[in-house]
Amino acid sequence: MATLLSHSQRRPPLLRQAIKIRRRRVRDLQDPQPQTAPEIEAPPHHFSPEERALLYEEALYTVLHRLGKPEPSHVREASELLRYLQEAFHVEPEEHQRILQQVQALEKPIFCLKATVKQAKGILGKDVSGFSDPYCLLGIEQGAGMPEGSPGSRRRQKAVVKHTIPEEQTHRTQVIAQTLNPVWDETFILEFEDIRNSSFHLDMWDLDTVESVRQKLGELTDLHGLRRIFKEARKDKGQDDFLGNVVLRLQDLRCREDQWYPLEPCTETYPDRGRCHLQFQLIHKRRATEASRSQPSYTVHLHLLQQLVSHEVTQHQAGSTSWDGSLSPQAATILFLHATQKDLSDFHQSMAQWLAYSRVYQSLEFPSSCLLHPITSIEYQWIQGRLKAEQMEELAASFSSLLAYGLSLIRRFRSVFPLSVSDSPARLQSLLRVLVQMCKMKAFRELCPDSGPLPHLVTEALRAGTVEWFHLKQQHHQPMVQGMLEAGKALLSLVQDIVGDLHQCQRTWNKIFHNALKIDLFAMAFLELQWLVAKRVQDHTAVALRGPVSPEMGESLFQLYIILKELCQLGPAPSERDGVLALDGFHRWFQPAIPSWLQKTYSVALARVQRAVQMDKLVPLGELTKHSTSAVDLSTCFAQISHTARQLDWPDPEEAFMITVKFVEDTCRLALVYCSLIKARARELSAGQKDQGQAANMLCVVVNDMEQLRLVIGRLPAQLAWEALEQRVGAVLEQGQLQNTLHAQLKGALAGLGHEIRTGVRTLAEQLEVGIAKHIQNLVGVRESVPPEDAILPLMKFLEVELCYMNTNLVQENFSSLLTLLWTHTLKVLVEGATSQRSCPLGSSRLKIALQNLEICFYAEGCGLQPEALHTATFQALQRDLELQAASSRELIRKYFCSRIQQQAETTSEELGAITIKASYRASEQKLHVEVLSASSLLPLDSNGSSDPFVQLTLEPRHEFPDLAPRETQKHKKDLHPLFDETFEFLVPAEPCQKDGACLLLTVLDHDTLGADDLEGEAFLPLRSVLGLSGTEEPGEVPQNRLPLTYPAPNGDPILQLLESRKGDREAQVFVKLRRQRAKQASQHAVRPGQ
Repeated sequence: MATLLSHSQRRPPLLRQAIKIRRRRVRDLQDPQPQTAPEIEAPPHHFSPEERALLYEEALYTVLHRLGKPEPSHVREASELLRYLQEAFHVEPEEHQRILQQVQALEKPIFCLKATVKQAKGILGKDVSGFSDPYCLLGIEQGAGMPEGSPGSRRRQKAVVKHTIPEEQTHRTQVIAQTLNPVWDETFILEFEDIRNSSFHLDMWDLDTVESVRQKLGELTDLHGLRRIFKEARKDKGQDDFLGNVVLRLQDLRCREDQWYPLEPCTETYPDRGRCHLQFQLIHKRRATEASRSQPSYTVHLHLLQQLVSHEVTQHQAGSTSWDGSLSPQAATILFLHATQKDLSDFHQSMAQWLAYSRVYQSLEFPSSCLLHPITSIEYQWIQGRLKAEQMEELAASFSSLLAYGLSLIRRFRSVFPLSVSDSPARLQSLLRVLVQMCKMKAFRELCPDSGPLPHLVTEALRAGTVEWFHLKQQHHQPMVQGMLEAGKALLSLVQDIVGDLHQCQRTWNKIFHNALKIDLFAMAFLELQWLVAKRVQDHTAVALRGPVSPEMGESLFQLYIILKELCQLGPAPSERDGVLALDGFHRWFQPAIPSWLQKTYSVALARVQRAVQMDKLVPLGELTKHSTSAVDLSTCFAQISHTARQLDWPDPEEAFMITVKFVEDTCRLALVYCSLIKARARELSAGQKDQGQAANMLCVVVNDMEQLRLVIGRLPAQLAWEALEQRVGAVLEQGQLQNTLHAQLKGALAGLGHEIRTGVRTLAEQLEVGIAKHIQNLVGVRESVPPEDAILPLMKFLEVELCYMNTNLVQENFSSLLTLLWTHTLKVLVEGATSQRSCPLGSSRLKIALQNLEICFYAEGCGLQPEALHTATFQALQRDLELQAASSRELIRKYFCSRIQQQAETTSEELGAITIKASYRASEQKLHVEVLSASSLLPLDSNGSSDPFVQLTLEPRHEFPDLAPRETQKHKKDLHPLFDETFEFLVPAEPCQKDGACLLLTVLDHDTLGADDLEGEAFLPLRSVLGLSGTEEPGEVPQNRLPLTYPAPNGDPILQLLESRKGDREAQVFVKLRRQRAKQASQHAVRPGQ
């Protein structure tokens, strides 16, 4: 039985209520908070043995005296229902049989059919007006059963009720005047004894009152009405008209029926007489059970429902499943039968369901969503006046009890709805939804007017629960051994739990409470917890930092600092706060610990570097990773330092700058220490090594390690966020101070690393330079019969092997540096070789081919040195020199004339004078036709201030035109602007004229009678430009060519110098002698300014 509280015994405010739950955890019972309000007992859902016996008797009686056809979803067999009841009430078989026999011996109830005549549609119109005044007679015919089949199979007859059912058992509805669609909505209780031999009868009649003919004629509307008047004239006065009937066997009815039935005729005259809407319910009266005699039907049904629901929930829990609120077919059948037999209204059934479910929910775990249906049903059907005072008080108590219980669950939601259980968020969301819907009910507002707003109640519950949870966690983390270090660890664990809880609130719980009640759980929890944390952290740091800080204590404080930073970052931004937080400026509590943190960071990193180098075998990690294990460990070590710096992220700008300076200083110091250690490690492993290749391999690894270290150091500005730091400290530091400290430190460290790397690469290069020089020297000394391509093979094979080895063992940056050093050295050796082979075309040819192949080798299809690194000034000069030295004498002569032709083309000044000619070639005659027209502005070379000019014509180079002798013009006395107007023809094929360097040399001389002729100047006409040589057509009008006169180079031509060095080549010597003579003549008559 439910315990009801009178108005004088009202509970204290709901927020201070707490309900004892059987499944409550032990740690909740140990809550240290003294402010917890006294607890009250939840309404019981278990009954005493006497109450259970009465309920069991009631349930058995319900099954044994079942009426009507079963519903499609219900259990048909009574034996199955009895077995279920035995399990639900936990009755032993012998006891069950005994109680069953007692119930069977009880007096049967009075069986009744509760029939409701709702309405009819489409009935016949019997009156003159076309309407009827219908009413119904109904009753139960007992003792004479109907034959099987439909009611229409029996013989149709009028006045079934009047003739077969005693008048005292006949019931009559009201008369509805003048209608074809009457509405009655009248309910009758019809008793019967044996359902198998009883049938329900309903006759519908049209009430016929005595009227005069005049009245009837006044109601006449059509011929059918006139026919009705004649028909009524033949019948007795006051005799009612039969409209139809409904006859049903009771055993064909279900416990509850709600259908439209056709009205059956007695003749075939009007087969369609309309339909009648009837509702049936098979109920009991005078039940012989003790519960029915002593308790209200509603209370008995509530207890039975409570018992069966408890059993259902317990069965699902035993099967490790959650009850979803759906009753088993057996329970649903029994409760349906009981409610129907007891004639309980839908509202009372919903109210019983609410009371039973809400009580069981507070004791047994099942989804709170099961409470939504009865809440909705009560709200839909709520009429306060239909409840008795004790029922209203019981309903009010259930509301208050569930609200208090729900608030207690919400207060402890962290433990009641743990996220380790996947459906916890859904369960909490369902509970909030139930509470919200319950508090919105009209019934709740009327019966619990003193209850505060649900959002306020939930907020206070959450605030109180958060404080309780904090103290519970603090007690849980209390160390067994007292000491500052242990206290620090306990405080760290506590704050970590708080941060984790806030993350859960932010990710999961806040959305649930905000969607349901617009409550910001996260903000409320953060504000409560940060005050509690701040007090304990401040007290702890004040004691821990009184004296020297041990490494262990420093580590503990650092971890505490980090987790407090994370906690503060969860809070609102300063611009969004209403006031000051207790954790604002918490970093000042840890300021004395900074030196110990920095020292420990450096000490740990140094020890790790030393250990990494000592264990390093100086072997590459793989084909793509060419540094060794210590470089990886060092990268990790530096990354850890950067991570520590980012974790620290000191808020004070000036102090943050000094901390960053210290981090950078320590990192750079570690880098230089590593270089010393790794070189010492290489010397240690190389000691006693006979294999020079192995030593070189280790040297490659050392250089790669240093290069990797340089890359890591170069990332310090990004890892330590220098840009952000510069923005922060801009207002407190002098301009350029950051550049002069941090950047200077980094630059110095990178310079030191670069020097170490260059030294290592230089050492590797020196080992290869000896081999390169040796092979180049051997290349020059190979006998003449060996082709140049074969002579350079040893050098190329040596470089291929060595460079492939270095490429395999060096990272790309160091390999490129090595190539640069080797290329510079190789060019130097080649220059020396080219100098020694200046007069030897064969040796120079080999060096030229070697230079070409070395360029290809060092370029390596774009994987080696780039063209701008290869084509240095030394390379270009050497390339030009070897190109000349490797050429034959005739080739050099040809190149000489090419250069003079180029000089002629570039000369525009006529300070030496000019000569005008016409030149053409007749291919048909193979003749070169030259007209020397004139010369002008010649230099006066004689003592009389004039000259005696003439022109000498030769086709150059001579070896191309060996059979053509030089030609000369007439000599002109004392004439600086001579007009020659002479024509010369050279019989020469076109082919040699079209070669590079082929030209007509026009030498203007001053004739001297006593001595050698003086040189006025030279002009060079390239033969390939002569009209007629480029095509097969004969030249037409030949244009004039005005050629400025030029002198040979005063400092000597390199080609002439090279030809001069070839002492054994007569042709070269003759050519050089002539050109030297011309140069000497030119030097004697240098142009004076003003002439």
